[in-house]
Amino acid sequence: MQPSSRLYNEDLASLAQRGGQTWTWYNIFAFWMSDVHSVGGYIFAASLFALGLSSWQVLISLLIGILIVQQLCNLVAKPSQVTGVPYPVACRLSFGIYGAYLPALIRGIIAVAWYGIQTYLASSALVLVTLRFLPSLAPYTARSFLGLSYLGWVGFLLMWTLQAVVFWNGMEAIKKFVDWAGPAVYVVMVMLAGWIAWKAHFRLSLDLNESGHTLSGGAALWQMLVAVALVISYFSGPMLNFGDFSRYGKTFDEVKRGNFWGLPINFLFFSIITVITTAGTVPVFGRVIHDPIETVSMIDSTTAAVIGAFTFVTATIGINIVANFVSAAFDFSNIAPHRISWRAGGMWAAVASVFITPWNLFNSPAVIHYTLDVLGAFIGPLFGILIVDFYVVRRQQVDIDALYSESPGGRYYYDHGVNWTCIKAIIPAVLLALVASFLPGMLSDSPSMKDLASFAWFLGAGAGALFYRLLASVEVPMLSASTARRAGS
Repeated sequence: MQPSSRLYNEDLASLAQRGGQTWTWYNIFAFWMSDVHSVGGYIFAASLFALGLSSWQVLISLLIGILIVQQLCNLVAKPSQVTGVPYPVACRLSFGIYGAYLPALIRGIIAVAWYGIQTYLASSALVLVTLRFLPSLAPYTARSFLGLSYLGWVGFLLMWTLQAVVFWNGMEAIKKFVDWAGPAVYVVMVMLAGWIAWKAHFRLSLDLNESGHTLSGGAALWQMLVAVALVISYFSGPMLNFGDFSRYGKTFDEVKRGNFWGLPINFLFFSIITVITTAGTVPVFGRVIHDPIETVSMIDSTTAAVIGAFTFVTATIGINIVANFVSAAFDFSNIAPHRISWRAGGMWAAVASVFITPWNLFNSPAVIHYTLDVLGAFIGPLFGILIVDFYVVRRQQVDIDALYSESPGGRYYYDHGVNWTCIKAIIPAVLLALVASFLPGMLSDSPSMKDLASFAWFLGAGAGALFYRLLASVEVPMLSASTARRAGS
């Protein structure tokens, strides 16, 4: 079957049919290292203590949450690994060859926003290093354009360019960067934690609960559940994006092995290093500092500060490329494969990330407060529908050629290229998740009510899966019959 130029290019083609699946478990492991090692990941792990939990309660919550993430990643990995296709092409199974534009665009827009924010965070670390060596440039931090200082603009555009260069050299260059960056970041983070502990004379209290009151009983259990939900929401984006990388796995077993080492093992070790470093800021600097960039800026050794800043710049570039750049490139290329290559799609996303002025987004507490919940509200239903469709409705049976066919008799043509069953399922699921994100906080100032927003991803994923399963049991067989009749006419 000849693939349609409106659905196919070399970047979106099935690697399973072309012998392009070469990644081992270590490449998947390195992917997760780059995904976890970031300024955002550091702040997230340290901030869980603000829930009023003790160290062991936080540790248990992290372990439960990341084990759930591991299993969900195994589920979402298989459709792309067995077919060798990226996420937007895999979505054609359930949404239809044209209907897949919707989930791809939703994911692409989210990726652009996060790409810009992560680039801004990396540039902030770079600016700190620059001021260490060239304090005479400080006046340029007082003058700004569109909310960002002149020196900030230089740092942002430099980070933007560095990431673009790595991306432009293709997936093989990205794999090599990720394989190197993950372990390198670990080495420096262990050194930073050791330095902080040494400066504190190894007198560290791992209980970072700043309220002075540790919860117990039912209140502690509830906050542990909230922490588990936050872990899953934090990884909701990488989970949905994971198919873009699992497609390169040699076998599904290799992917699962990489997930084991990259998620529970890697994330817990990273969290422990984060806690040690954060705990050391109390005796060394006199207060708890959750932001690693601020910690690095206060180190009295220029060498240590430079190494620390370089670490977080490298880490942020790593997560930005694997979590946002690559996914947005596939999403935008999917819109018009015959005109937009994977590289062109990525550059579209990169340019768009400048125009949204991500520093203004990041510096708005209200925006950041709701970001994870809104992200989960949209991503949850997409995840639920994809999983139910592949494992329950289709029973893991895929016609790869039909993913690139515009023939009215094609298996994924549905109703003029759109499976309206998915659209009917995703709309109420997203609305329910958005209600869960915002309504509790509007109705009451009670912390317990506001905590309900943390479960938006679960509600969205569950509702999307349930609505689609119920509708698909009636509508999908009818669509399949209709497609068969058109093919035979």
